[in-house]
Amino acid sequence: MDLIQTAIWALVALGVLVSFHEFGHFLVARLCGVKVLRFSVGFGRRLISRYDRHGTEFTISAIPLGGYVKMLDEREGKVASHELDHAFNRKSVWARMAIAAAGPAANFLLAIVLFWVVFMGGSAGPVPIISAVKPGSIAEVAGLESGQEIIAVDGQSTPTWQALNWRLANRLGDSGSIEFSVRYPDSNLEYQMVADINRWLSGKEVADPLSEVGLELWTPPVSMKLHSVSKGSPASAAGIRPGDEIVGTDGRAFSGWKEWSEYVRARAGVPLQVEVDRQGQRLALSVTPAEVALDSGERIGRIGVSPITERWPEERVRVFHYGVLGAFSKGLQETWDKTVFTLNSLKKLIFGQLSTKNLSGPITIAKVAGTSAEAGWQSFLSLLALLSISLGVLNLLPIPVLDGGHLLYYGIEAIKGSPVSERVQMIGLQVGMALVLCIMGLALYNDILRL
Repeated sequence: MDLIQTAIWALVALGVLVSFHEFGHFLVARLCGVKVLRFSVGFGRRLISRYDRHGTEFTISAIPLGGYVKMLDEREGKVASHELDHAFNRKSVWARMAIAAAGPAANFLLAIVLFWVVFMGGSAGPVPIISAVKPGSIAEVAGLESGQEIIAVDGQSTPTWQALNWRLANRLGDSGSIEFSVRYPDSNLEYQMVADINRWLSGKEVADPLSEVGLELWTPPVSMKLHSVSKGSPASAAGIRPGDEIVGTDGRAFSGWKEWSEYVRARAGVPLQVEVDRQGQRLALSVTPAEVALDSGERIGRIGVSPITERWPEERVRVFHYGVLGAFSKGLQETWDKTVFTLNSLKKLIFGQLSTKNLSGPITIAKVAGTSAEAGWQSFLSLLALLSISLGVLNLLPIPVLDGGHLLYYGIEAIKGSPVSERVQMIGLQVGMALVLCIMGLALYNDILRL
């Protein structure tokens, strides 16, 4: 996907999330009788604006990295006497708490609705059947073997690859043990297998928990015949065409696509003599793999080809259908599970159980938004739901400048009967701003390293 499309999808995702968050504040402020002066998506210079009959300005601003709702408030300027009842600072502490909490609440509600829509379309995923186990890995220590189906991790069901990935991701940074429940083909007997872990991958950026645990799951056989050749790729320049069948490389024969692709990946910048079969004719073509950097930082060779793969057998794919109520229930459960996962991950980051290398900023989010949009509407809506949950959780952190910081101040006010002093609030604002900027800077630094 090109840069412009990626940027467009990223702006769509950010615009939706920010609009819903700020609309939560806006709606509850109106319900509490507070006059809203401006509803802005973005910061800085206003590009488009209009006023409604209540005098609220709705605007789209130049810097699309957030948004805000500006309310009538005596602390920010003089308020006419006839409008004092509509000033934010004149409202009860409970009303102010409701307004502050409404933004994150809107994000959680959005996630529920998005997951609901996704699940009404049904879902499907490959059955997690082991193809190979990496020697010395956690999977081998647990006693997992090729051919087994992993039906649960730590007692939690894993009917698909995605479910298995999430269960393993929940254990990152943990100590103790991981318990796998498995069964063999054509058997209903379940076996429990356990591997001990100690701060598992706590100092590492983790992109694929399945690979890190040492598992390779079953996929349909891959042909050595090429399905496609990327335009402008080294393979295309060398004269390789779709339909060609790889016979060997550098005088070597290969057992299958995986072995051959690993051979190519390990030889970035090294000329290769690739022998292909083209409609019964043998051709020897010279191609030099281009060096490509992965998100993990690893640099590999790539020539720009993809193979023909067989269709997934029906028995190896689980398909789920939900009615309207079933999809809503599933959406609620998914939102809860992902919220707990996000909170747990934050706790692990704070206590050093997870590496800060796992923090991602706007560049990574933009790339993932573009990729998910390319994969289909369900993938994109699922990503939006996950980002909405993350935005809701982060805004509830008790850091001044975030909604959670305001809730902290209002909670103290409710207990002691008087507001937190202006001086304390100002110090907290400065500390909170510095902390948020540091976190954003670290996330952006990680993004740049991944580039």
